[in-house]
Amino acid sequence: MATKRTRAIPAEMSRRAEARWPAFASLIVMLVLYALTPAEFVPRLVLIGIAVLMFIPLVVLNPHRLTRETSWSRWLSISLGLVLVAGNLVDMGSLIFDLVSGSTLGYLILLTALQVWVANIVAFAIVYWEMDRGGPVSRGTQPRGKLGRPDFKFVQDDDADSVTEIRNQSSEIADWRPGFIDYLYLSLTNMTAFSPTDTMPLSSRAKMLMGLQSVCGFILLALVIARSVNILA
Repeated sequence: MATKRTRAIPAEMSRRAEARWPAFASLIVMLVLYALTPAEFVPRLVLIGIAVLMFIPLVVLNPHRLTRETSWSRWLSISLGLVLVAGNLVDMGSLIFDLVSGSTLGYLILLTALQVWVANIVAFAIVYWEMDRGGPVSRGTQPRGKLGRPDFKFVQDDDADSVTEIRNQSSEIADWRPGFIDYLYLSLTNMTAFSPTDTMPLSSRAKMLMGLQSVCGFILLALVIARSVNILA
């Protein structure tokens, strides 16, 4: 029988464990926006229910800080991010159809566009956060030098690598690793600038995801602006 893989943070490394609340709060904001915007675009309650059911076991495993990980929790957390991205892409497709056809009231279109825009930022941020360097638990349990290959290069990485090269391992800079807020900011800037800003994608999957997000942001903004001009004209 295959054994279940579990990883826990040693006591001396517990200060590195990332807090649960930033990702939790962002997900709640996203789901609340889904619940408050018009329901005729997609079956939103289905997506909300799936997201909640997937997220509950992850909260039970790590209610406050991300200190434990199993094989199922790793795959479940990645799947949650992908489900959110896929659901939002479907939502965006419905929105684009209504924008082009003009079959929905203008203010409903704009409200839903805002929800899709915010949800896209949160959904991609969760995917980036989960996939980079083995995920948040791996980044908290492993020394910086033993982390997997990065998907993204942050500005702080240059300073951390320089400090590590001179073997100042006790330095706070040398021990830096990105948290959820860093990936949320990455997602926000990519959604608004349609390209990398201060954080660069390194892996092929990171480039493909950022490219997809940029295209979604550009299409959404262009169509909403066009629709808004039509409404105001």
